[in-house]
Amino acid sequence: MPEPRSPMASFAQSVQNVIDGPITWFRETIVEPNQEKYNWYHQRFRRVPTIDQCYVDDAVCRFEADQQFRRDRMVDNEIVNILRQRFEDCTLYEAPDHLVKCKPLLEQYEKATENWFIKYGDLGGYANAKTAYMKQKHRLIWERRHGPVGSGMKGEGEAVH
Repeated sequence: MPEPRSPMASFAQSVQNVIDGPITWFRETIVEPNQEKYNWYHQRFRRVPTIDQCYVDDAVCRFEADQQFRRDRMVDNEIVNILRQRFEDCTLYEAPDHLVKCKPLLEQYEKATENWFIKYGDLGGYANAKTAYMKQKHRLIWERRHGPVGSGMKGEGEAVH
């Protein structure tokens, strides 16, 4: 620190040291060494059991599974939004050649959108973990009987085993 130029500045500096000194010492020697260093700036929730791991009469577990489902859906929504925004930015920036230069971004966005729709599509605004789990179960049964969704229905004798 530079040396104060006047007696008043010297007095102000000494008052500052008396007040701020212990606080700075406490923060640098006790608080900062004991803090965990995070690489993120948002709250991290622990993963809770999914709805298929909950007992039927365990309301707390089902509530936690629903909250986890809502958080996962919000994260997946943001991922799709970010991919869409990247593709739109690429399209605007690479205007005449965007069909060639932005094709990998478009494919990534379309795959993410397809996966989002497989998981959350047609569930509605009030979906919970149980309805999503039932949708997944019905899709797996459909694929076992008829093959992958979108490949057309197989005949009676052609069921996939």
